[in-house]
Amino acid sequence: MTKPTTTNTGAPVESDNESLTAGTQGPILLHDHYLIEKLAQFNRERVPERIVHAKGAGAYGELVVTGDVSRFTKAALFQPGARTESLVRFSTVAGEQGSPDTWRDPRGFAVKFYTTEGNYDIVGNNTPVFFIKDPIKFPDFIRSQKRLPGNGLRDHNMQWDFWTLRPETAHQVTWLMGDRGIPKTYRHMDGFGSHTYQWINAAGERFWVKYHFKTDQGIEFLTQGEADTLAGSDPDFHRKDLWEAIERGDHPSWTLKVQVMPVDEAEGYRFNPFDLTKVWSQKDYPLIEVGRWTLNRNPGNFFTDIELSAFEPSNLVPGVGFSPDKMLLGRVFAYADAHRYRIGTNYAQLPPNRAKAAEVNSYSKEGAMRFEYNDPNVPVYAPNSFGGPHADESRAGDYGIWNFDPTMVRAGYIQHREDGDFTQAGTLVREVYTDAQRDRLVANVVGHVLGGVQEPVLSRVFEYWKSVDNEIGKRIEEGVRSGLNS
Repeated sequence: MTKPTTTNTGAPVESDNESLTAGTQGPILLHDHYLIEKLAQFNRERVPERIVHAKGAGAYGELVVTGDVSRFTKAALFQPGARTESLVRFSTVAGEQGSPDTWRDPRGFAVKFYTTEGNYDIVGNNTPVFFIKDPIKFPDFIRSQKRLPGNGLRDHNMQWDFWTLRPETAHQVTWLMGDRGIPKTYRHMDGFGSHTYQWINAAGERFWVKYHFKTDQGIEFLTQGEADTLAGSDPDFHRKDLWEAIERGDHPSWTLKVQVMPVDEAEGYRFNPFDLTKVWSQKDYPLIEVGRWTLNRNPGNFFTDIELSAFEPSNLVPGVGFSPDKMLLGRVFAYADAHRYRIGTNYAQLPPNRAKAAEVNSYSKEGAMRFEYNDPNVPVYAPNSFGGPHADESRAGDYGIWNFDPTMVRAGYIQHREDGDFTQAGTLVREVYTDAQRDRLVANVVGHVLGGVQEPVLSRVFEYWKSVDNEIGKRIEEGVRSGLNS
């Protein structure tokens, strides 16, 4: 590797692995121009479908709060008895619009709540973790899962090359290659906010929180063989299943639960609680029930309601804030920027994205495809002397505040005492998976690797899995070697 990475205008790049933050746990800085360039360029690589999560389905529903978490958050939608309309979009990550629903891939799980305080979006997946921990690696990761530029084909060798060169992927890859890598339907999978968020209660006390949507239909999955058959015979299987279930009145539901961590316990926790490749043990922080979320209405028009829907972690409400989760902070910029490019500057005015239960008083104006306009008698600038809206600190959220070292650094997460790229993946294999699940994991990995992985990547694959679990790694190597020699 003799050529330095540069910006698009040829300036050498300091780091291609860590974003610039204010201290090791501080916010990502907007003047990290290479991070901004990399994410903004990535968001504009395709026209017109989404870069990731292109193929999906969705429906409208309602969250009914059945528990009492008011001691943790003042957010109106989470108060006892609250009922909030919502929109969800499920999706695959790597596939394009015409790809089969049943490819082995994480599933997007994005929920928009039309609250009385504005729209709140929880943008996650059907897994509690992700492949990477810093947003500067996101374009690299997705490109490794897409298609080769030369022949336009997906390439397992490229996928495993990235995974084995970035061992932080091990936890998510273990989920992906296990049973939950291909859910039976969208109705039979859990959803997760995945990131660590901040909750703020009425007294101003702060907590770290993780969201869990637990399917009331039960977890069910497809074997690789079943998925392959459906990919050829019924490529829209998941989309069709969701639509038909709601049409016949079989409304799927999930129980929303949260894990809550007091702010002062984060620094001493055995895993870094802001690292998206890690989970919090439910023994340490048990699930607390919030409410029941039900999907009860299909979209009136798939394109208008689902394809034009826009979800973004930057949509917060008072009582909810950000955390030092670097992936979350990077997505705060990237998602809204992607929508402005893909749908247009005024995407928030479209029916699935506009606020329904809260009044919009914005100084945004004009731009392409704008169809709402400001009161002609109210100025379009602030401050003004003519009755225009003004910022009100007492009503707004602060989006989360935390203490951090203001020194500018490029660094990974602070390592806590049990942190390690392979630690939780090994725990998942040894302590969570059953013997049958371990057998299917081995078979899934062997089949995937035999799909074109070559040296020197192949040897790294064996070492990767031996680092997760030595016995599993040996079984995978034996299975692959046997397949190559047969």
